[in-house]
Amino acid sequence: MLCLGIESSCDETALAVVRDGVLLDAVLASQADIHALFGGVVPELASREHYRYLGTLFDQLMQRLDLRPSDLDVVAVSRGPGLLGSLLVGVAFAKALALGCGARFLGVNHLHAHLLAAGLENELRFPALGLLVSGGHTHIYRMESPSRCIVLGKTLDDAAGEAFDKVGKILGLAYPGGKLMDALARQGRADARLFPRPYLDNDNLDFSFSGLKSAVLNYINKAHMTGEEIRVPDLVASFQNAVVEALVSRAVLAAKEYGYDKLAIAGGVASNSALRAAMQEACDKAHIRFYHPSPIFCTDNAAMIGCAAYYEYKKGTRHGWDLNAIPNLKLGER
Repeated sequence: MLCLGIESSCDETALAVVRDGVLLDAVLASQADIHALFGGVVPELASREHYRYLGTLFDQLMQRLDLRPSDLDVVAVSRGPGLLGSLLVGVAFAKALALGCGARFLGVNHLHAHLLAAGLENELRFPALGLLVSGGHTHIYRMESPSRCIVLGKTLDDAAGEAFDKVGKILGLAYPGGKLMDALARQGRADARLFPRPYLDNDNLDFSFSGLKSAVLNYINKAHMTGEEIRVPDLVASFQNAVVEALVSRAVLAAKEYGYDKLAIAGGVASNSALRAAMQEACDKAHIRFYHPSPIFCTDNAAMIGCAAYYEYKKGTRHGWDLNAIPNLKLGER
């Protein structure tokens, strides 16, 4: 089965061709430089950029693979969650393309695709736990099969990636702040006493990061009032350490609680070097197999859309032309 995956849920325009779940090639156009001018994603601009790039990227990908549109069996697209305008551009393009080349059309849950990205480079065996950490989501899932995921815990307020971006903005770092903060933290020394460990004094599997973000802001304001010098790399390392500890402790707790010996991480924050190292160490100690996609497959990409579509198609999922984008689409909510 030859499948074209299309991703346009936020500010990355991406296409990939997947054959029977195996990636053949992918192209991507990032809008990061445009949105950095505004300190965050501007939905209207994102939609216009997707419209501008999709056709060009498709032609480029087909040319690189020496394929014709009629060679495609399935055209799959992220239908949500995400920015409505961006999703609509992708869905409209996918429908028109599928109709024009006689391919099947499939809408894919963006969160589901992120979780399956861990299987793009290594065979992901089920059941497994999935930790999805991004700018909009921080969820723990029970992945019973490639097509069945059940939420065990989620953030009660800010997502981990959102907390990174907000703290980065407070510090005056360029958008998006997560990658810059990862690099800065490697130059600093973390102080575990500086910030609280968010929402760890309970026995559930939920997260909360808004209090940690407020603690950073209060620390900075106090330092300014007292004239205390702030060494930014140390502050960032301490903040990052608190976020990582919360994510790792909850993930390992969930694995032990449900008796799972496999854990996969996904989402943009899953490319954070400190999180990957700490999770690997914790999983090794707990005898849990740790799946961590390459950073390029952690951020929004089309390979994961094609991979998810492969499993959905095998299961018998088919969609009609009336399928719509859903900006707040859920996955396995309790």
